[in-house]
Amino acid sequence: MNISFSYFLVILLLFSFPLYNLAQTNGRVATSSSITATDGSTQWLSPSGDFAFGFQKIQDSKDQFLLCIWYAKIHEKTIVWHANMSGPVPQGSRLNLDPQRGLILSDPQGTTLWRTDLVVGNIDYALMNDTGNFVIMGSDSTDPLWESFKYPTDTLLPNQTLERGSFLVSQRSLANFTQGRFYLRMLDNGSLVLVTQSMPSNSDYDGEYYNSQTSDTTNATNSGDKLVFEENGMMYVLKRNNQRQILTPRSIPSASHSYHRVTLNFDGVLTHYYHSRNFNSSGWHVLWSQPNNICTNIRVDKGTGLVVTTMYAILNNAYGDCIPDFPPSCGEVGSGSPEHSYSLVTVNDTDWPLSDFQQISPSTEQDCQIACLNECFCAVAIYRDNSCWQKKLPLSNGRVDISLKSKAFIKIRKDGVSPPSLGLPIPGSQKQSWRIWGIMASSLFGSSVLVNILLIGVFCSGFFHIYRKRANAVLHTSHVADSVCHSFTYKELVEATKDFKEELGRGACGIVYKGVMPIGSRSIVAIKKLDRVAHEVEKEFMTEVNVISRTHHKNLVSLIGYCNEGPHRLLVYEYMSNGTLASFIFGDPKPTWSQRTNIAMGIARGLAYLHEECSTPIIHCDIKPQNILLDDYYVARISDFGLSKLLLINQSRTLTNIRGTRGYVAPEWFRNSQVTVKVDVYSFGVLLLEIITCRKNYENEESYGPEAILRDWVLDCFQEGKLEALVESDIEALNDKKQLERFVMVGIWCIQEDPSMRPTMRKVAQMLEGSVEVTTPPCPYNFSITI
Repeated sequence: MNISFSYFLVILLLFSFPLYNLAQTNGRVATSSSITATDGSTQWLSPSGDFAFGFQKIQDSKDQFLLCIWYAKIHEKTIVWHANMSGPVPQGSRLNLDPQRGLILSDPQGTTLWRTDLVVGNIDYALMNDTGNFVIMGSDSTDPLWESFKYPTDTLLPNQTLERGSFLVSQRSLANFTQGRFYLRMLDNGSLVLVTQSMPSNSDYDGEYYNSQTSDTTNATNSGDKLVFEENGMMYVLKRNNQRQILTPRSIPSASHSYHRVTLNFDGVLTHYYHSRNFNSSGWHVLWSQPNNICTNIRVDKGTGLVVTTMYAILNNAYGDCIPDFPPSCGEVGSGSPEHSYSLVTVNDTDWPLSDFQQISPSTEQDCQIACLNECFCAVAIYRDNSCWQKKLPLSNGRVDISLKSKAFIKIRKDGVSPPSLGLPIPGSQKQSWRIWGIMASSLFGSSVLVNILLIGVFCSGFFHIYRKRANAVLHTSHVADSVCHSFTYKELVEATKDFKEELGRGACGIVYKGVMPIGSRSIVAIKKLDRVAHEVEKEFMTEVNVISRTHHKNLVSLIGYCNEGPHRLLVYEYMSNGTLASFIFGDPKPTWSQRTNIAMGIARGLAYLHEECSTPIIHCDIKPQNILLDDYYVARISDFGLSKLLLINQSRTLTNIRGTRGYVAPEWFRNSQVTVKVDVYSFGVLLLEIITCRKNYENEESYGPEAILRDWVLDCFQEGKLEALVESDIEALNDKKQLERFVMVGIWCIQEDPSMRPTMRKVAQMLEGSVEVTTPPCPYNFSITI
């Protein structure tokens, strides 16, 4: 009877125990294990069952899934981490733990969608920890080869830290897990800041919603080192001298009875939540949040007053961006009165303080309106206190406040329709629509923060979707009617340059001249004469011009216009006052370390945009210091992108059958291998080493001896642990050897001879910023280098 009873108990326990736990012991995941995105798919649970790793079905979606980590025991199944992808994956996608490469996510057709980059070493197993950290362990190390805690998304968990250079980034919306615009950054200077990104400025961020004030320029040891979220729920900035600046404002519910998380919400508010471990509890509660009021807490260095962050809307996404179908076009300069093409809509007590490009003071209301109509770059003009502020697209950080006592004049295309007004509504007309938006705007004054944001988003959506219009500029001898930049006659450019008198520079693309043209708030332009373009390929020329003109990024030189007349092919760019990067880093005095690191990160972001975010991916093919320009604020701007397709095949190279410049050319050019965006990664790696050392990639061998080839010298210094030799007496660089080492390792990863070993430019930018860990790179060559 005892044997039978024991046997019965064993059978009972087996059937009462979840089947998926039989395949997983203490959270461990064996190599070659896999899970598939389906309803009720297998999950990799932590030992306690608190956390799960796997696929969650996207709400209100039939067959879309997110690879993520979530709280498994509570009803909400709250996601705390997700794979950093562009969006959800289709049903049938598969995640596999590969013994050499780590986690690999593939779609049903087998195409790789995401993987754990930079995993080096043989993998023993993976583990879903009770802390919520998913780790990949190697057979030869006690430290993880990869861990989700090092790649946070929008949430920090207890026992997790945010190192200098790392950040959290918000979601686009509650149901949209793509990247939003709010960032919580632990800056290299030691401050923890909450900021927005992608604003039209000459700096990374235009304003701060929160700043821990933990940087100390006079005493570096008193500066912040990292953000720490302790197991007990306490959060603080740990300084380099081990002192703490506590962020948690009050008593904390016991971690033994409550779950804790800190999340940067999609609306930009950093919030500490707690949730009872009792499964019958009423959900997440707020312990504290920063800022207390995001509408009034932003601090800016320009503009006027405080601003409300406003997300411009596209259809069905009140927190997205809207792109007008009728951008103000400079193509109509000199083609008639602007009143024939544009009208102004007046909206009271509205402003976008961070989008100014020109102020007119004193000014009357009428003068302000006329000035905006006649300025091709003016999208909105704000009139207040006898002054007029002209704004250009894209607009950001909008503010609606009755205390402004201002008028916003929004410029729209007429399209042959009588100018709309905000007067009495006419049923079924656009006037009625504008009246509706006006009423909605006025209702914002008494609304909550979230409602304000939503309604302003709807207002923007209504504005840009009611008045649809593409630019209708007169294009001289062009067969492409949708170019967004201006078409100039050759005569106009001859006059602007005084018959091409002042030369700014020259290269494989032709000669650049300085010109003066009254086409905007800045009259000085740079005009590139493409004398090596194949003149017979007019259609290809215009196709590429349209591709280039539609690129908009703070680290790219903007194309203003072009000339495509007879044998003449010219491009008109904005003028960069501080010249080329070559003259900056190779000149005297040398730029500071902070200037050089900011320039490097800017170039990386610009290349990532060209490779991954343009509608047509662009391979530059000639990244070098001479093709990087510096604006008034020494922000790096990539030039000559997209021009490689415009050049004659035997004129676009300095080496036989190779595009590019000696010293920056990727090895695959010599092997007749397929050329991809990785050729730009290689060139950037060489450029990065030049930026670090302020030395050219090749120096005179008689003067420099074995140090003449920069790549070999840097590799020797790195392998011998003598990085200080690369920056000599640069005190600022020597005081931050961690960043110096990171930049050098990124450079070596970029110049790997095997293109597949090079990271993408998106990954390069993340590694330079410090948000992605940089592992020790292998020797980039197929042979050992000895000197």
